Amino acid sequence: MEHEFRDRCKRAFRGRHQLRAAAGPRRPPPGRSPTPLTYIPVREHPLRRGLQLLAGLALFGLSLSAMVRTSLGNNPWSVLYEGLAQRTPLSFGMISGVLGVLVLLLWIPLKQRPTLGTVANIVVVACSSDLGLWLIPDNLAILPRIGLLAGCVVLNGLSIAVYVGARFGPGPRDGLMTGVAAVSGRSIRLVRTLIEVTVLGVGWLLGGSAGIGTVLYAVMVGPVTQFFLPWFAYRRADEHPTATPEPSQGDEFGRIRPQRGAGAAQFRGRYIAKPSPDGPVDLG
Repeated sequence: MEHEFRDRCKRAFRGRHQLRAAAGPRRPPPGRSPTPLTYIPVREHPLRRGLQLLAGLALFGLSLSAMVRTSLGNNPWSVLYEGLAQRTPLSFGMISGVLGVLVLLLWIPLKQRPTLGTVANIVVVACSSDLGLWLIPDNLAILPRIGLLAGCVVLNGLSIAVYVGARFGPGPRDGLMTGVAAVSGRSIRLVRTLIEVTVLGVGWLLGGSAGIGTVLYAVMVGPVTQFFLPWFAYRRADEHPTATPEPSQGDEFGRIRPQRGAGAAQFRGRYIAKPSPDGPVDLG
């Protein structure tokens, strides 16, 4: 009796293995494929990606200047820009560009190489930031400032998704973060936190505006960017998500599960294996 039970289990196991092998490799659930963000050379679809890069960087600069106009707190780097702008004759955007070049010099010992996206980040963000400060009026009432702050966080996250999704390479500050993480062996999260806390502290001491907007930005910009990123990430032909398999091919992981009964493996009410006309299917 025990020997017959073991033989029956072995036959069922072999049958399940054969059906899974016939179904092919497992597939990830739909909508959960990782978003590709690695660098792609300029020669690949330069017009489409270039326009996306410029649009994203321009929106990013405008969102930074709009946050300054709220007077409710800026992101860490903008706190530093604003503090330096109050103590030098340079404008907010010019300081952004100058610090971008200085940060770029720190790439040399880190063995980081700038790309077109790096240079465009410095130039476009500097120009669009000053343009935004010129267009957006100062001394707004409190309710418009609160609404503007919420819109700035959403716009900032959207703009990051747009220009990062173009895949032209990192900006100067992102390259500094990844370079330090690579050299030190520390996590990117830790390195980014240390850099931004240092920048925020120096900017606040210089007179930059830090407040509820700074906290809101730190909490919300990551999720907002993550939400928009799959919509704007440029994908090569071989990077598109795998199509969802038909129910007749198995479940969402590409697996076919045999079930007991009249020899028919069934998944969610759809038969994927039919009984043999001569009798039940032998899973052995």
